[in-house]
Amino acid sequence: MDLFERFVTLWVVIDPIGTIPVFIAVTAAMSAPERRKTAMIAAATSAGVLLFFLLLGQILIDALGISLLSFQVAGGIVLFLFALTMIFGESKPESEKQSADADAELDEGPSPAVFPLAVPSLASPGAMLAIVLLTDNTTVSIADQAITAVVMLGVIAIAYLCMLTAGPIIRLIGNSGAAIVSRVMGMILASVAADLVIGAALEIAKTGSL
Repeated sequence: MDLFERFVTLWVVIDPIGTIPVFIAVTAAMSAPERRKTAMIAAATSAGVLLFFLLLGQILIDALGISLLSFQVAGGIVLFLFALTMIFGESKPESEKQSADADAELDEGPSPAVFPLAVPSLASPGAMLAIVLLTDNTTVSIADQAITAVVMLGVIAIAYLCMLTAGPIIRLIGNSGAAIVSRVMGMILASVAADLVIGAALEIAKTGSL
């Protein structure tokens, strides 16, 4: 997978634009310094979670005795189902704003920077799966894994900048615009997921084993 494909895959599953309405919803009552701090914590936390899966995801798979092709098929199916929820279900802004509103009704709860901003908005289940698949130790060199890490951190950095400029962006595209972007990203993610499953199936057919 070339650099552009990696960027598109990570952009789709992390979805910086879709995070903007969620950020606005959970920081509506905060001051400007508090919003900047929340954005920083959310970006740092999500980067840490995804780096954990980048570094240890393959080790966990090996420890469980799961072949990468099996994981690739399963991951592709899960990514495809995740894409379907983006296309046909409630959009990311709508669903995660509801989660944030429900959490806000509790007397005590996790910081909004951690939930729902860092997880599952930025470090989504789809992003966790994608980062493991993109950094397979058996087929991807350490140098390429490092490049993937840089690309991932770049997308997180863009998401951080989007959160800092959330107000003007949401006024420009509106919640409906963010929902449309989320659904278009879902179509792209579905294509990526199908490619993962087809690629694994062809490799299984070629080698005759997992």
